[in-house]
Amino acid sequence: MAAGRRWLRSCCSLLRRSFPAVASVRRHCLSGVSGRWHQVVGVGLGVSLCAVPIVEQQNVVSLSNDALIKRAVSLVTDSTSTLLSQTTYALIEALTEYTKAVYTLVSLYKQYASLLGKMNSEEVDAVWQVVIGARVDVRTKQEEYLRLESSWMTALRLSEMAAEAAYQSGADQASVSARSHIQLVKSQVQEVRLLSQKAETKLAEAQTEELIKAQGEDSSLPEGILGSSEAGEDPYLRED
Repeated sequence: MAAGRRWLRSCCSLLRRSFPAVASVRRHCLSGVSGRWHQVVGVGLGVSLCAVPIVEQQNVVSLSNDALIKRAVSLVTDSTSTLLSQTTYALIEALTEYTKAVYTLVSLYKQYASLLGKMNSEEVDAVWQVVIGARVDVRTKQEEYLRLESSWMTALRLSEMAAEAAYQSGADQASVSARSHIQLVKSQVQEVRLLSQKAETKLAEAQTEELIKAQGEDSSLPEGILGSSEAGEDPYLRED
């Protein structure tokens, strides 16, 4: 048996020396088999590796959902803050115009009261028509600011809801920014409201002064002037 194996090895050695092409064919065949083997091994390894990232991909999707929610909440807070800024600006402007109109009416009342007893009936009527025009202007501007105040309150509630949603979703920066903006616009509106309330107080005082002087004068007053003052009602004053 051992002699047979030695004889076979010697024959193969002789063939390689006598026919070099045989050796090259052997190497080529073996290299081809080796290449195919590596391909098979690579494919199998790839299949096994493809199964690994599935769990990781699910985690990435989960994290992305949280990130998308935070991003959406941030966009909502930005939008509501923009709406709140616009309505705040409009309300402050309307309140300012209303306050100016009230002060104009206060001035006219004082002028009217100071001229009582110094004018004839026609002059008194002419001055009173100016006062009536100023009162109409006050009412128009009051209705405008009340309309804008309703829009501002809606925008304020939306901003507060957006800030709460940002807090619940973990978007702390967006929540803090929204709440700071809410506090800022509240203080701005409150400041202008105080000015309008002060003007309304001045108007009530001027109306009282005009009433007292009108009652003490014997001059001829246009019909309805004294009666409207005695009623003590002014529909243009706001109740807070």
